[in-house]
Amino acid sequence: MSFRWYGADDPIPLQYIRQIPNMRSVVSAVYDVRPGEVWPRESLAEIKRQAEDNGLIFDIVESVPVHENIKLGAEDAEALTDVYCENIRRCAEYGVKCITYNFMPVFDWTRTQLDKAADDGSTSLVMYKEQIENLDPLTEDIHLPGWDSSYTRDEVRSLIEAYSELGEDGLWTNLERFLKRIIPVAEECGVRMAIHPDDPPYSIFKIPRIITNEENIDRLLGIVDSPANSLCLCTGSLGSAAFNDVHKLVRKYSAMDRIAFMHIRQVKLLEDGSFEERGHLSKNGSLDMYKIVKALADTGFDGYVRPDHGRMIWGESGKPGYGLYDRALGAAYINGLFEACEKAKEE
Repeated sequence: MSFRWYGADDPIPLQYIRQIPNMRSVVSAVYDVRPGEVWPRESLAEIKRQAEDNGLIFDIVESVPVHENIKLGAEDAEALTDVYCENIRRCAEYGVKCITYNFMPVFDWTRTQLDKAADDGSTSLVMYKEQIENLDPLTEDIHLPGWDSSYTRDEVRSLIEAYSELGEDGLWTNLERFLKRIIPVAEECGVRMAIHPDDPPYSIFKIPRIITNEENIDRLLGIVDSPANSLCLCTGSLGSAAFNDVHKLVRKYSAMDRIAFMHIRQVKLLEDGSFEERGHLSKNGSLDMYKIVKALADTGFDGYVRPDHGRMIWGESGKPGYGLYDRALGAAYINGLFEACEKAKEE
């Protein structure tokens, strides 16, 4: 069991995180270094020290961002990949066993609102397709939740045009080149690279997205057939499209030992393909959390798990999706499901 922590600027202190039952690992990163730059050893050492001072282990990095020029296959992609490999080595020096990353162009995730109120007064992240379809980033100044705010309007337009021209085939070519460089380094370091699915797992604004479904995940894993080339299987990302059977995917890839990290969260799919993030319980959304955890238990999964996005509840404010209270409730719920599933195997 692990918990995302955003370092010294995170309003949730490690001494609170350690009090969550069964909490083991800190999931963090060096947040003050831009993509394409080497992470200072001092920064990694400080995260490790703070975790250990609070009875926790720093062995998961989320994330080492992939520079846009690597995804685009620009002239400096090879040099930037060298830097990426060095960051893998440095993380391993400080005990990191799992590194999460993604290959999503331009922005990591997209929502249309971060504080949609539910009937009970809690708030959560949502993505309503009608709102997305009425936007055009090539003609409007748009900054949606999940977008890198450091980009200017012209930079966003330029990137979208570049990726539209590159297309899915070009993005696959650049991902293959990247994996064939980094996975041997990860193997040497005893690190598992865990790619996060696209969120949501379909194209927005005609930008290619490729880590989206079973066929594409199979293709990804076949590029380098190694446990070091694995998944950060996010139930909420893959589950935000009706064409993905999340329980089936969890069972399949866990049995193959190709899941290094599980992000477990709940989404509710709406009739038009929109979705709302919900509390973790199965009855609250479209995903059967018991079946998902049972698939992990049945296949002997021994990787990392964290409760992913939570609602804002009990008057808490902070980084949307990353409050303390609801994620702690999610961890407790997941702990209970794992205990029940493991003990059922013994009967």
